[in-house]
Amino acid sequence: MLRPEDLDTATTNGGDVHGRTTARHRPPAVPGILTADEILATGRSIASQQQRDGAVGWPDGHVDAWNHVECAMALSACGLRDAARRAYEWLRTAQCADGSWPRQTARGGVVTDHAAESNHAAYPAVGVWHEFLVTGDSGFTERMWPVVRAGIEFTLGLQLPRGEVSWQRKADGTAADYALLTGCSSIHHSLRCAVALAEHIGEPQPDWELAADLLGHAVACHPEAFADKSWFSMDWYYPVLGGALRGSAALRRLAAGRERFVVPGLGVRCVSDEPWVTGAETCELLLALEAIGDRQGAAQLFGQIQHLRDADGAYWTGWQFANRAHFPDERSSWTSAAVVLAADALCAATGGSGIFRKAAARCDSSAPVDPAACGCGPAESSADSGAGPLQHPERSRDGHLDKRAGL
Repeated sequence: MLRPEDLDTATTNGGDVHGRTTARHRPPAVPGILTADEILATGRSIASQQQRDGAVGWPDGHVDAWNHVECAMALSACGLRDAARRAYEWLRTAQCADGSWPRQTARGGVVTDHAAESNHAAYPAVGVWHEFLVTGDSGFTERMWPVVRAGIEFTLGLQLPRGEVSWQRKADGTAADYALLTGCSSIHHSLRCAVALAEHIGEPQPDWELAADLLGHAVACHPEAFADKSWFSMDWYYPVLGGALRGSAALRRLAAGRERFVVPGLGVRCVSDEPWVTGAETCELLLALEAIGDRQGAAQLFGQIQHLRDADGAYWTGWQFANRAHFPDERSSWTSAAVVLAADALCAATGGSGIFRKAAARCDSSAPVDPAACGCGPAESSADSGAGPLQHPERSRDGHLDKRAGL
């Protein structure tokens, strides 16, 4: 059984024995790259985009729950507690009766896309657990527990017998007929955090833990379970970031894709066939590297991505290095949030700094949970047996797919 204290036990300034910050703290700082004041400026740039109702949206103003939660986590890591709590309150009030959030909500709370993505509904579990690790506020977790529980139950309503989770429930209520590797990897991480939160609340959820085991095995060992989106870098590193791959399997997977996706000195491509590096993908790969112990590689990426930093601390979404121009011509809240979370992972300024590293630390996705459901034969369990790296055949692209809203 995963225990809450297994997720993060690093000591932090102003923290308790579990490393949970109990008082206002200094923002993260990465020596030689960014000071605490500079990272605080990045946090304030996110807060400046927060809407009156607490939502943190895209540059065009629309909101989705996943990116919103990532921004809330960054606000908390920077010590901007009021802004973070307003963000979590938006989650509570905007949640649908079935536990989901609409894929897109415009300014003023007008829903513009009524479909609901499974990884969006699951991700608040990560944010709420992160907020507890940072602040130690049990009252907050109790208030948000019904929100997390409903979101997880919505997500698991889309889980298939083999373990993968359909990527969305359409506006007409029907489920999508395929699953996404990146989305399911994120859901795996969300389920691990939800299990820990449930233990803390005193309402253990063994069914969630079983669901996480099934999903982790599908991600680690069954590439055929997922639609092929292999030209996206997220499909490369997310099985590691989400905790389904650890040990030698994770090392092999990241090594196999490095030449294809990493542009030395600039960062990580969003897609393999475009001369375009993006800040969020670079920082997420950093978090994946840090999670498996490659702190040197992670720190190098953090230094490289600073070319996207603007004067006020906000970050441009990406850089088209053939044309030498920012692309798209926007500074996105989620990119700045990813930078803050990456900085915290590198310097362990808060009790939430290890949330990606520790969430699946004691989990083993290599062994089948239900061989009859997934088609695997009996296997000996080994946390380092390595079931990867996953490989997808390259296929022709079926048009432009937005990188953050449904791979």
